[in-house]
Amino acid sequence: MTLNPFLAEYIGTTTLLLLGTGVVANVNLKNTIAENQTPWVLITAAWGFAVFVSVFITSQSSGAHLNPAVTLGLAMAGKFSWSLVPGYFISQLLGAMTGSWLAYITYIDHYRLTKDETTVRSTFCTGPAIRNIKNNFFSESIGTFILVFGALFIVGPNIEISGSEIQNFGLGSIDALPIGILVWLIGISLGGTTGYAINPARDFGPRLVYQLLPRKNKNADWSYSLVPILGPFFGGATAGLIFSILSKI
Repeated sequence: MTLNPFLAEYIGTTTLLLLGTGVVANVNLKNTIAENQTPWVLITAAWGFAVFVSVFITSQSSGAHLNPAVTLGLAMAGKFSWSLVPGYFISQLLGAMTGSWLAYITYIDHYRLTKDETTVRSTFCTGPAIRNIKNNFFSESIGTFILVFGALFIVGPNIEISGSEIQNFGLGSIDALPIGILVWLIGISLGGTTGYAINPARDFGPRLVYQLLPRKNKNADWSYSLVPILGPFFGGATAGLIFSILSKI
């Protein structure tokens, strides 16, 4: 089945955020089955497999970018049509918001029992272990650089979109598992500083949903929010640019 590419990006990002934020809720909220289990192993593994499932679902329709930084990086490398970029961005953001909201509804009773707002916020969006904006920005940038740079060597021109002037690259179904493993590895090795958003939609969409929730004493920490937005965009764009330069040597 082939879907409209924008709809596919929406569905894929919704799935990614439902599964990804769901595991964070599962290991952090009160009275869940996974409470007090080994959180970071579960979280990084779940995000990796969430990417795998989401890519597999939508790869034939949109290339399954599911991440504005990936979309930007592919466009910078000349592997994706610039005309499609705004539509992908919007679809990814709306999908991220929907997925995190569905995870919230799934665990709503546990959210009601959890009074620590820092813990609640962590199930929606990322935050730094040590707040140092310059270093946090670098951490998000380098993590996303590895994701996009690695993806550019893994994936190929697997989708043809009507009206597009080039063969569009995406995280195709054959490449879904390697990409999922790459995300898992980035989390285990580089994610300890900021919780590795490495995806502007993944952080901004759920953060916005958290801001809209009817909870007392909530603090969405908007003063930090630009780091997991601009850092991934910078890392993704840099990876695409360097890949483009290398491919011409």
